Order: sequence, then structure tokens, then C-alpha cells
Amino acid sequence: AENPIVNRIAFEGNRRIDDETLGPEVQLKPRQIFTRAAAEKDVKRILEIYRRSGRFAASVEPKVIQLEQNRVDVAFEIVEGEQTLIEKIVFIGNMQFSDSDLIGEISSKEAAWYRFLSNDDVYDPDRVAFDRELLRGFYLSQGYVDFRVNSAVTELTPDRDGFILTFTVEEGPQYSFGAISLDNKLTDIPDFRLSMLLKPRTGEIYNNELIRETVDDLVDEVGTFGFTFVDVRPRSTIRREEKEVDLVFLIDEGPRVYVERIDVEGNLRTLDRVIRREFGIVEGDAFNTSKISRATRRVRNLGYFKKVDVSNEQGSSPDRARVRVEVEETATGEFSIGAGYSSESGALFTLRLAERNLLGKGQELALATSLSENQNEIDLSFTEPYFRDQPVSVGGDIFRVTTEYDDRTTNEEEVIGGRLRIGYRLSEDWFQRWRYTLSRRNTDYDENRTNSRDSSTLLSAVGHEVSYDTRDNRFNPTTGNTLSISNDLAGLGGDARFLRTDARASQYFPMSKRPAVTLALSARAGAIVGLGKDVEGTDRYFLGGRSLRGFESAGAGPRIKEDSERLDSGFATGGNYIATTTAELIFPVGFSSEDLGLQARLFSEFGTLFGVDDIRSEDIHDDSSIRGSLGFGLSWATPLGPLRLDFAWPVVKEDFDQDETILFSIGTQF
Repeated sequence: AENPIVNRIAFEGNRRIDDETLGPEVQLKPRQIFTRAAAEKDVKRILEIYRRSGRFAASVEPKVIQLEQNRVDVAFEIVEGEQTLIEKIVFIGNMQFSDSDLIGEISSKEAAWYRFLSNDDVYDPDRVAFDRELLRGFYLSQGYVDFRVNSAVTELTPDRDGFILTFTVEEGPQYSFGAISLDNKLTDIPDFRLSMLLKPRTGEIYNNELIRETVDDLVDEVGTFGFTFVDVRPRSTIRREEKEVDLVFLIDEGPRVYVERIDVEGNLRTLDRVIRREFGIVEGDAFNTSKISRATRRVRNLGYFKKVDVSNEQGSSPDRARVRVEVEETATGEFSIGAGYSSESGALFTLRLAERNLLGKGQELALATSLSENQNEIDLSFTEPYFRDQPVSVGGDIFRVTTEYDDRTTNEEEVIGGRLRIGYRLSEDWFQRWRYTLSRRNTDYDENRTNSRDSSTLLSAVGHEVSYDTRDNRFNPTTGNTLSISNDLAGLGGDARFLRTDARASQYFPMSKRPAVTLALSARAGAIVGLGKDVEGTDRYFLGGRSLRGFESAGAGPRIKEDSERLDSGFATGGNYIATTTAELIFPVGFSSEDLGLQARLFSEFGTLFGVDDIRSEDIHDDSSIRGSLGFGLSWATPLGPLRLDFAWPVVKEDFDQDETILFSIGTQF
């Protein structure tokens, strides 16, 4: 009898892996001839898919349903079973590093209750193969040039509900750098300019990461001289008796290669053009490693992706290259909330809702509100980072702030207005931004208050900022620095007249790569000066909250004295001069040296706020005394965005300052 024709393919019992995934993997298709051999091959394919997802206990049974006219339906009955986890990871032959140290270097992890958000503890043969490369990379960075992984063996536990993963390694001796030299074939570039970029030093422990970084730096430096096509190759000579490695960096013009195609993968929500516009090259341009490296940093700094991998491969011919951009999206929404209490202001509540990648277009929309017994504030903002597809950021804000003072001198103040913003790049690391603010302040005094009357003032101010940013990651930096200087001039119309200047700086030092420990230092200084008139209270600086943890928002600095009979006692007036410094040590928190996405930080902050020019000294506490706090905090990369919790306590304060111990937020803030 002739073999029947397949009428329909069905999958039953598959809850974890859907039909859309299994269907393309099987060879049997409708209207094809059915054979038992083809069905058995498809069973093996389905089992392989389940094994790659860690379900080694899965079973598949093909059922053939006879139909009329020599046709059959084929149903694959699947019992998925439980995921088979890695119960234990063992290393054999490791004398210099402990098992826990090496587990921290590989991607496979031992099963644990806290891994419910990841699948790193699920056995995956591809991940184990990658782990072999990770181990080799780690040992090479520690000077073990002869290191190799002899085997990676996986076996089921006796109760067959988990795996034991065993790596057998051979470490070999530790090597140091020997002679380091440069062989430059490009006569237009002086050797001394390139020699300064050589990071390996004779006598230091061999580290292949230093070699890679040197190659990247040399390619970037040569690119600044106009050499688009450059070939930098490190040539090593191993002297095993001396346990040294000599290095020669060969620099020559490379083959002319052009970008054939840029492929973007993994962006389920973000539009392709949002990623592509961060590249300084398009299809048909000369392939430039330096531009690719800068583009990778730009895409990471968007903050839309948990992982960004950019690689290149040969195109349709040797002089063509394809750039492959693989991304894994992360939560871009923000929900942050804060609460506090003081005897002066009562309960304080803050809320911020934001989306930094609106509709996948890279736009930002944010709504922030702050509520307390005597002040309410709301702010709505929108930003388009590429206006009309040009590298120009345009945005606007609308805000309203109302303040009610105490019953003894009851009056209400309302500030309502808006702001327009525009910004653009001056170079790769330099930015320039402009802003214009227009707002009206209405003050409603108590009719029983003497020598007072309602007033309304108009603020019209133009602002300017120049900033410099070399951070490796804008949201979780480990190296680099920032610097910004800004000015605001009020007086282009309106009633307010002042000049405000702010300067900010930060530096990030990588203290350790494994584990990743970062020291962050930052400072800020600002001054506002009235032009022909005193500075209004709402235009001054305020200190506390995020600007000085351990103190309530506006909780530190000048304040009306309790015994003042003319003014609102205990009211924070703000100041004309501000300065703050922060030192923060950031490190991962994990079990068995493994990073769980949980970070801790220890911090100290100091600051001062002073200078009020329209209130008499007998009515106000106003001096330049230093305030300071110490504290610790935790951050966790949750699916909803980073969760941040800070605890801080003042160590230097004045009696009239107001404390706030806890600050909480969930979502990305920058």
C-alpha cells in the first residue's frame, strides 16, 4: 500500500513551548507523504527543543489518526515534565581559584530559590559551551596563558531530578608581560602618540583584557588621523622558561571594507530607527570600528535595553561587512514614590510616573506630583530626542505649585508656567542645551494681615547648559566622568531679575572588576544673584531629599526663627548659595560570589545652603554651616525597573533642620 498523505499536524500537551515554535522545527508538513522514519526524526527534534529549555524529562509520542482517501492526521502527544536544574557545579584541577570564584565567572548557576526571575540554573548545552570560553577568558586575564578546559561533563543526580556539572581544568603557570613594542607602518602618525596608549607594562601579570583595550584605543586614535581602514594586530611570543610573553602591536592600513547591512534583532517594542539613528554610519559607508564602538555605547545609554551586543561578520564579498545588533529590552516605565513626616510640614508624599520609550519611539513622557500639608506640586513633561529625525532634542514642561502658609499669617502662593527645551551634540562627548521658562507667581495674602496686599509677578528666563559626559553607561556607570556648567538669566521681560550659575562634576572609579565595585564621587556648586532687586523665595536653592539624603526635601538650610512675630515661623526660605559633595561605594550583593542584580551602596553626603537677601537677620536662621549624613542603600533590577531604597542619618545638622530617614523609588531615574 502507498504511504498516506499528511492532512494536519497537531501538538498536544505543550504548555511551555507553543505551536508557533514547534511547527517550523518538524519535517512533516500537510500534503506531504507520511513515513514512520520522518515521524521519529520529528520526535527527536521536539525532544531536542525541550532539552535546550532544560526539560530533559520530556517525552513525545506520535499518534497517527487514519482518515479517508489515504490521509492521516499526525498528533505529537507531549509530556513536558519539570525543568531539570543544575543541582551542583564542580571544578577539578583548580588550584589557584576556589569553586565559588569560578562559579561567579560562568553563566551557568546552581539551583536556588532566588533564581525565579532567571533561567541560569537550567541546564543548557549551549550555555555550558559558552562557559568554557568564559573560563578561558578569566584565566587569561589572570596571566594563565596555557590554561585549558579538558572537559565539561554533565550527569544526572541519583534521584534523576537534577544535573551535576563538572569542569576539569588545567591551569598551568602564571605568566608576566615581557618586552612591549610597537611596529607602526603608518608614516603619517608619530610613534610617540601611539606608544602612550600601550597599557601592558613589562613585569606586570599578563592580562589579555589589557591587550584588547590597547587594540581598541589604537584603532580609535588612528581613526582620528583620517585612517578609516586600519589593521591593528597584537603578535605574542611566549617564553615558557622565563614565564613571560613578549608583545608587538602591528599597525598597518587594513583592507577596504564597507557596511553592507545593519541588522537589528530583539527589539520587540522599540522601533528599528530608534536604534539605527544612534549609529554614525549607514549601509554603504566605510566600516569604522571606532564608530561602531561609539554607537554601542550610545545604544546602551538609551536605557531601553538590558543587554546590547554589536558584532560584525563578513558580507556577500570580502570587502563587505554586516553589522549585527542584538538587544534585549528592559522595562522603561518608572513608578517612584516617596513619603516622609515632620512636625513642621506634616505628611509628605511624592509620586512620579514616566515612560522613557513611549510607543517604542524613544520619546519620554513624565508626570510628577508632590503633596504635603502646605504645598502641592505637579509637573507634566514631554521630550522628543530626535526632532524631525534630526539629532536635536526638543521638549516642554507644564507645572503648577501651590503653597499655603500657617494659620497665623495665612496666605497662599501659586506658581504656574511652562518651559521649552532644545539640545544637541557638539561632539561625541559634548552637549549643549537651551531652555526658556515663563511662569507667573500669584500671592494671596490674608486680608487681616497689615502692610500686605495681593501680588502677581511674571518670570521670563532663558537658560543655557554645556555638558561633558564620558561615562560607559549613563544608568549604571563604572568608569568615566561628567562635567556641566549652566546659566539662567531672568529679565527678558517679566518682573524677576537674576542670574543663576550652576556647576556639577562627577567621577567614577572602577575599584574592582570581579566583583564589580565602583567608587563614585560628585560635587555641585551654585549661586543666584539678584540684578537690581532681591531674589524671590521660589527662585532660590533648596537642600534636602535627593540633594542631601538624611534630610527632608527643603529640610536643611535657612529657616524662619520660631520666635519671629512678623514671618511664618519654621518656614524654609531657601538660599542663594549652595554646595554639595557625595562619595558613594557601589558593589554587588549575591550568594557564592554571584551577582543577582542586587547592588548595595555606602554613602556620605555633605552640603551647605545660605544667603537670604530680603529677610532681616533677627528673623531667620541663616549661616553657612555644613550639614552631613551617612547611610546605605540597596538597588535591585526588577522586571518593573530598578528598585531603590536608601537609609540615611544626619551626622552634622542644626537644631532647626528636618530629618528624613527613608527614600524609596522603583523605576529608572537619571
